[in-house]
Amino acid sequence: MAAPYPDDFKCPISLEIMSDPVILSSGHTFDRSSIQRWLDAGHRTCPITQLPLPQNPNLIPNHALRSLISNFNPVSLSKPFLPHPSPQTLISILISPSSSLDSKLDCLNQLARVSKRDSAMRRRLTESGAVSAVLKCVGSDDPSLQEKALSLLLNLSLDDDNKVGLVAEGAIGHTVAALQARSPDCRAVAATMLTSLAVVEVNKATIGAYPHAVRSLVCLLRNGNYREQKEAATALYAICSFPRNRLRAVECGVVPILLKIANSGLDRAVEVLGLLAKCREGREEMQRFKGCVEILGCVLRNGAPRGVQYSLLTLSSLCCHCERLCVEARREGVLGICMTLIDDNNEKIRANAANLIHILRGNNT
Repeated sequence: MAAPYPDDFKCPISLEIMSDPVILSSGHTFDRSSIQRWLDAGHRTCPITQLPLPQNPNLIPNHALRSLISNFNPVSLSKPFLPHPSPQTLISILISPSSSLDSKLDCLNQLARVSKRDSAMRRRLTESGAVSAVLKCVGSDDPSLQEKALSLLLNLSLDDDNKVGLVAEGAIGHTVAALQARSPDCRAVAATMLTSLAVVEVNKATIGAYPHAVRSLVCLLRNGNYREQKEAATALYAICSFPRNRLRAVECGVVPILLKIANSGLDRAVEVLGLLAKCREGREEMQRFKGCVEILGCVLRNGAPRGVQYSLLTLSSLCCHCERLCVEARREGVLGICMTLIDDNNEKIRANAANLIHILRGNNT
C-alpha cells in the first residue's frame, strides 16, 4: 500500500506538496508560489510565527528539502530496506507515519553509527532535512525511540557549525522536555545535549532564557541518579558561565542541592558553586547554608584537582565578602591546607591557594 507523503513536505499555506521550497527569514519553509502570493498581498509577517519580516524578505531555496521530496518513494516503507540505504531514504522512513517502531529504531541506529565518526556525514545529514525528523522522534512517547534520537542529535551537535542551526530548528525545546522523560538514560543524554549546545556562546543565553530549562536541570540534579546528577551539573556549569544564568540557577534553589552533592563526593558540583559564588545572590545562599565552609574544606582535603581548584575559588569569593566565613574557614583549618597547596603541581591550584591565603591573612589583621 502506498504511504502518504510526510507533512513536512507540504506547504503550511497551501497544504500541497512543495515543488519549490524556500526558507523565510523566520526559519520556516514554504512553497515559493504560496509565500510569494502572501508577500504580494502586502503581508510583512511570517504566516506561522506572525513575527515581522524585512521590507524585502529574502527567499532562500531549501535545496535539502527539495531533494528529499524529489527522491521520496511513496511505497510501503515497512518493507526491509537495502543494507546500506542513503541518508535520504533513512530520513524518509523516520518521518513517514506508516513506518514501524522497529524500522525507525534501525534507522536511528544506522544514522548514529555513521554520524558519530564522520563530520562530512553529519553535515550531509543536517543539510538533508534530518534534524526535524530526529526532533520528532525525540518528542516520542517511546523511551527507546526517544533515547536513540537524542543520541543521534548529540552526534549532530559535535560540530560547532551545527549547534546554532540545531537551536534554530527547535532543539532546545525538545531537549528540555526530554529532561523529564521516563527513562533515566534519556534524561542524562538530554542534559549532555544541552552541554554540547552551550559550547557556543550565544546558545548559553538562549538556553538559560528558555522556559523551565534551568529549573529542569536543577530538578534532575536533586532527584537523579549519579549519572544524571553529573550530566546535569556539567550542563549547569556550561550554562552558568553566562552571568545572567547564575541568578536563574540560584532562584531555582540550586545552591543547597550543589552543596549536599559536593558533600557526597561529586566534584562537578563544586565547579558550579565556583561560578555561582561570583554573583551576590549565590554567595548569600551559600552563607545561609550551615556547614558550607566545612563542606568546601573537605573537598580541599579529599577532592580531585578541579574540585580543589573550584573549592579554593569559591572560598575566596565567600571570604572576600564575609568576615564570618573567614573566621569559619580559619577554624576549619583552611589556611593550613592552602599552605600545603602553594607548592602544588597545578598552576591554577597554586594561584587560587595563594589568593585565599592573602584574603584570610588580610582579614585576620
